[in-house]
Amino acid sequence: MYIEINNLKKAYGEGGSYNEVLKGITTGVEKGEMCVIQGTSGSGKSTLLNCIGGLDDIDSGSCKVDGKEIANLRKDKLSDYRRDYLGFIFQFYNLVPNLTVRENIEVCRYLTKNPLDLEDLLETLGLKEHADKFPSQLSGGQQQRTAIARALIKNPKLLLCDEPTGALDSKTSRDILVLLEKINEKYGTTMLIVTHNNSIKNMVHRVIYIKDGEIARSYTNEKRIPARELEDL
Repeated sequence: MYIEINNLKKAYGEGGSYNEVLKGITTGVEKGEMCVIQGTSGSGKSTLLNCIGGLDDIDSGSCKVDGKEIANLRKDKLSDYRRDYLGFIFQFYNLVPNLTVRENIEVCRYLTKNPLDLEDLLETLGLKEHADKFPSQLSGGQQQRTAIARALIKNPKLLLCDEPTGALDSKTSRDILVLLEKINEKYGTTMLIVTHNNSIKNMVHRVIYIKDGEIARSYTNEKRIPARELEDL
């Protein structure tokens, strides 16, 4: 398994405000898989993503990525892990408003020793003609594409996506999902996608349902539906 999680626990607060969000998660994802993590609000899915991404401390248990144990890493080692392994895509694009598309992407290009080719990435993501525009001149879908390019330029081994289509209409959502599918096929990038959208689970290799901080169900899709054919986005 590329991602191996064993009895992972995470809680917030103390005393009367103590809340155990993850209650012993054990699961795994193979290298190159696209995996959807689903669950109702407060189920713990985003907390799990944040623990894997080193954004939240892990209280107990094990979380290995590519054989590397990330639980209890020192802050400097966590920074190295995020820099060398991960790309992040969020619901909100967090682009720098006074930088162009190209410049927003290049910010992360300088963080890695082995970046992807910028011109090839702009072409792949349909951003070539928008490279010199500022975020305010872009549609929501174009801004999300730029955010994806910024995450991908690092050539990450693992892409963590938290509601990547949450702020988009159905047509633009489909375009973004087609793009993520294309990236997975072209670069072999392992992807974890947290989403409320029930249709997205049909396009991925693996589905994990979390309920009340525990794995309720986990399965591999025997027959995936291409992103362009998904309904009810």
